[in-house]
Formats: sequence, structure tokens, C-alpha cells
Amino acid sequence: MYLERQKQLAEHVRNFLREKYQVELQNVVVDAPPKVEMGEFAMPFSFELAKQLRKAPRKIAEEIVAEMPVPEGFEKFEVAGAGYINARLKREVAAQSLAAGAASIVTHESEGAADVKGKILVEHTSINPNKAAHIGHLRNAILGDTFVRLLRTAGHTVDVQNYIDNTGVQVADVVVGFVHLEKLSKAQIEALIAENARFDYFCWDLYARVSQWYEQDKVNLKVRIEALHAIEQGNNEMADIADMVSIAVLRRHLETMERLDIEYDFLPRESEILRLHFWDLAFQQLKDKGVLYFETEGKNKGCWVMTRPAAAPKAADEAIPAGEEKVGPDEDAKVIVRSNGTVGYVGKDIAYHLWKFGLLGRDFGYQKFFRYPNGHECWISAEQGESDHPHFGDVEAIYNVIDSRQSDPQNTVVEAIRLLGYPDKAAHYTHFSYEMVALTPRCAMDLGYQISDEDRAKSYIEVSGRKGFGVKADDLLDRLIEAAKTEVDSRHPELEDPERREISEQIAIGALRYFMLKFTKQSVIAFDFKEALAFEGETGPYAQYAVVRASNIFRKAGVDAAQVLSSEVDYAKCFSADSGTEIWELWLLAGKTSSVIEQCIATTEPAYAAKHAFQLAQQFNNFYHRHHILNEQDEGRKKFLLATAAVVRRELIALLAVMGISCPSVM
Repeated sequence: MYLERQKQLAEHVRNFLREKYQVELQNVVVDAPPKVEMGEFAMPFSFELAKQLRKAPRKIAEEIVAEMPVPEGFEKFEVAGAGYINARLKREVAAQSLAAGAASIVTHESEGAADVKGKILVEHTSINPNKAAHIGHLRNAILGDTFVRLLRTAGHTVDVQNYIDNTGVQVADVVVGFVHLEKLSKAQIEALIAENARFDYFCWDLYARVSQWYEQDKVNLKVRIEALHAIEQGNNEMADIADMVSIAVLRRHLETMERLDIEYDFLPRESEILRLHFWDLAFQQLKDKGVLYFETEGKNKGCWVMTRPAAAPKAADEAIPAGEEKVGPDEDAKVIVRSNGTVGYVGKDIAYHLWKFGLLGRDFGYQKFFRYPNGHECWISAEQGESDHPHFGDVEAIYNVIDSRQSDPQNTVVEAIRLLGYPDKAAHYTHFSYEMVALTPRCAMDLGYQISDEDRAKSYIEVSGRKGFGVKADDLLDRLIEAAKTEVDSRHPELEDPERREISEQIAIGALRYFMLKFTKQSVIAFDFKEALAFEGETGPYAQYAVVRASNIFRKAGVDAAQVLSSEVDYAKCFSADSGTEIWELWLLAGKTSSVIEQCIATTEPAYAAKHAFQLAQQFNNFYHRHHILNEQDEGRKKFLLATAAVVRRELIALLAVMGISCPSVM
């Protein structure tokens, strides 16, 4: 409701200014006043027009308020302060619209890089398929999945991809472990996979042992290089083992993420990027358009390199002045193809992103790989695929959920696309970056790790997969579910055990997802079990409990929440009563869901959704304690209070669903 009225008001003002002053104001800022008593919207554009119209801002505001018609759904305009124009809604009209769940206006012009009509691709998770997923991977997956939900809620068509680096050094290391440390044959490894439900856990421990083996004698690193070359070449036993292990671990990753209701559409693998020769096509484009050049001197002699984004002039006025040109080779240039002819990670990534945008001229083969319980098929890349498959790639915008340490290679890929002559595509390529997840010392001790006195004094302790120090994703989920079940068992012994477990899973997953989302992306998260599962404060269970509390009102009243919202309510009378403004603030907050979703998309920051959910839950709880709905004697007012609870419940359920959080029946 709020977003629709905000856009309506901006367009109304824009049209009036065009007609009255012949002024074209593209961006009409519509904020909120400091207090709702001053109105629902505040507009500062008079200050912007003061110089152009040669009048004081307040004088301009007074003229406009006197002459500008009041649009439908609004009560009046008022001048405030030195030249603000405040707008008041007709509260009863806005409430009726919100209660009816009126359709939102689907436009994308305020969504930043998502302002496209075509398909959007979100790539997230992208775990190396060499060991179990850990807590850091969960932050990536939850951020990515939530962003997908935000985009789809806003009306976008989204492809969800999970890039699988199945030929890299991490997979090579675990293959080395099986062959050289465990001394297992291909058949024995296959049997181990078949008999081990959590094969990824075995690989977790093996990967840490291989890292220690390398440290014991650096000569052992030669084995890694040999394994890596064999895997990249393909058609040999090492490559077969790598494929078998990576596929088994990948299936476990999908099962882990499925527990969090996270699904994928397509799994592109690096092996197909190599064997379908994506790079060859990209390399030709990069050479033909002068994006790469062959270095003949300096430390990069014999390499194909690209000028780094920060050093590349983007406009004529940024060109290097005559006489100040750098002499000699650009030692800071990014090496794309090494002097031995091998292409680096960034080169393969450029080719992959040309495919994403439909600019490569070659496609993957596709095979069905994983079917979710709801029937949704997840496809995987192949050299030879099925003839009947969905169309992937060829998208209008890309969001890559990759941690902040990858900013430099991501910027290089964007710059390569821009230099190839696709500036619009480059503008719709977003690196959705985020910081790491660590553990609080208390959490590490809860998990059984021995912590030094020095580490105990730290605010957080970093995890390390190579050292085997960290929290496996499945272990974390299991611990959270068991902790939640202990609480649910004590509160609801009357329920059957399967129902108590289902409720516990909803609480645990809600706690985890909310905890990962409430921090801004650029904040380091120090995970803590007790903080995440708390029923009070800014947590998932707190927001879920607000929904349960609202649902209990309707259960006890013996009425359906949806029916309450369709019933006749005298909103004008109720909002004019003593507590009307306080309750109107709750309605207004509930009406901002679509506005918050747009903000999350425009800023690629889901934390705004988490914050809004907490504020809505908190304000509802205050309302619940102040107004004893079921004991209200005035039937008209009781219907109004029930409608208030119903609209907050509906909006909170919808908002939590966007965050991937479901609400249990009891808590």
C-alpha cells in the first residue's frame, strides 16, 4: 500500500510541476516525516527548485499546496518547516485497500540493476564439491536464496544457478587423499560412497589430513599438480575418481540446502566449460576487440594480459595527459593466459559470463540431476545432454553471490564485458558481496573445540576448512533442531512427537535464516547458538512467535483471519478515536512490505527485510498488550482490532516467507 501511494504521489507532483512551472523533475523524493502526526509523506523538492525558480523554498511550497489538486486516496497537503510539503493519506481508504490486499503496481524502475523486463540470473552457494558444506556456505546460500525470493515476489523471472568447480585444486586434493593416503581404488571409493550416507563428512576429514600431508613435506605438492593436470585433461582414472567424488559430494550439498528449502535450477560445471571449449570462443572475442594484448617484456612476458579496471581510462576526459604516459610494460596488468598457455580462473569466468548473457555463441548440454519433493527438476551441465530441456542463460541481469575476497576478479570480468562493447550488460552485472562467518568462543566450546585463553578473549574465531576447524552445515542444523525440540517438548507435551519435531525444525531453520539475514552483508557474523534461538530480541523465533500469537487470537475467537479482513469495519471512526493514531502507525508499518522489498532489491541488502520483520513483530506485540481484543465489549471496535491483528499477521507471514521462514502452529 505505502509504495503504491508513494509512486502515485511522485507521479502526481511530477505532472503538476511540468504543467505549472514547465519544470521536468525526474526524481521526486518522497520521504516520511519524523512523526506520523505530521502526515505519511514528506517531499523536499521545493529546496531543489528554489534556485531555478528564484524563490524561497517555503514560498514555492505554499504556492504548490494552494494550487496542486489532492490526488485520489489523499486527504490534504501541508507546508512544513522551511519548505517541506507533507501529504496526508485518507487513513480509512488506505486501510480498506490494505485489508483487501489490493494488487501492487509492478514496476522495476527503482530496483537498481534489476530494472529489466527479461530474465534475471542469480548464482549462489557455489561450494567446491570436495567436502561437507560449512557455516560460511550457509550465509552465501541463505543470502542468495532470499534475494531470489525477493526478486520473484517483485514479479521477476529468475534462474537460480549453483556453479560447480569440479576440476579445481580443492577437488584434486581430496582425490590425492583417496589415492595416495587412503590408497583406495576407484571401485573401493565407489563402494565407500554407496555405504556412507554422509560421504561429505569423510571427505571433510580427509581434506584436512591432505593439507597436513602437504605441510609435512613440500615435495608432496607435486602429487597435487599431477592430479590437477589429470583431472583437467579428462578420460583417465584420476579424472573419473574426481567426477565420482564431486558428484557424490554435490548431491550431499543439495540435500543439505534442501533442509533449508533452498533449490536450484541449473548446476553449470567447470569441466564442461573446459571440454566444450567455451574459452576458445571468448579468447577470440577478447583478442579481436583488443581487450587482451600479448606482453613481450617484463614479469608478464609471454602472457596474454588485460589492463586492470582501476587503470583503464573510461572516458576521453580521463585519458592520461600527453607526456605522462607510463613507459615500459604494465606490471599491474591482469594475467588472463599464462606464458605456458594455460588460462587462469578469470579467463574461464569471462567465458562463463558471456554465456550467461547469451554472448558466447555456444551452449551447454543439459541433463536432469536432482528432483525435489515438489517435483522441481535441477539440471546439470553435460557435454552431451537431453534434447528437451529448459532454456538457461541469455539473461538480462546477473547477480553473483560471492564473498568480498573475490572483488578483484569480479571487477575484472565486468571490465572485460564492458571493453568487449557491452556496457549495458556490464551495468547489469552485480557482485553481491558479503563478509565471512566466524564463531563466538562460546559457540566453539559448545561444539567441543579446545580454545586457547587468547581465543577466549576474542569476539570471534575464524573457521578453516583446511584445518578442519569449523561447523558443518548439517551438524549446525541438527544442533539447532535438537535445542529447539527441547524447548518445544517442555512447552507442548500434549502434541505427538512428529508434530513437535516439525515445529522444532521450523523454529530452528527460522532462527538460522534470520540470524544470517539480520546482519548487513559487509558485517562479519560471529555465530552463537543461544543468541540465534532466543525467543526474545531481534531473532527469527521472536518474529515467528508474533504470528503464532496473532493466530491464537483468531483460534480463540473462532473466526477466520481472512474473513475478518473482508468484513465491514468503520475505519474512519476507529482511527479518529483516542488510540487511532497509535494503531494507524501499525497499519502503516504493515503496509510497507512492498516498499521494503523494493529497497532490499535496489541495495542488494536483505537485512532491511529482517529489520522490518522485527519492527512489525515488536509493534504488534505492543499493540497486543495494550488492547485486549477478545474482551472488547464494543463490537465495532472489536472488529477493527481483529482486522488490525489480521493484516499484521498476513503481512508478517508474507515477509517471513520472502526470507524463507515458515511459521509453526504453536511455539
